[in-house]
Amino acid sequence: MAQDRNEPERPRAEPEILPPDRGQGLGQGRGWPPPPYGQARAGGTRLYVTRIGPFGVALMTLAIGLLAAVFLLLLIGTALIWLPVVAALIVIAVIARVVRLLR
Repeated sequence: MAQDRNEPERPRAEPEILPPDRGQGLGQGRGWPPPPYGQARAGGTRLYVTRIGPFGVALMTLAIGLLAAVFLLLLIGTALIWLPVVAALIVIAVIARVVRLLR
């Protein structure tokens, strides 16, 4: 442990920095674009991240709006189904109360 509590603990081992494989450069057909799905490639998996353009933002906004509209329709549909059920229960309760009072 460190002598001073404010001083961070030094790493126990130095990290090993591996140089990139020279055989997988752009000139070897292994760079961009990635090989088609299912084609074997030596090495690890690559993940390409890019910024979303205006078309992507429009599609994402459209998808979120569509999901919100479906959710709203489901919510309204649930309310419309339960309104007659609640109204029928209230009418039955009122009729039962009147019948009880008339006896």
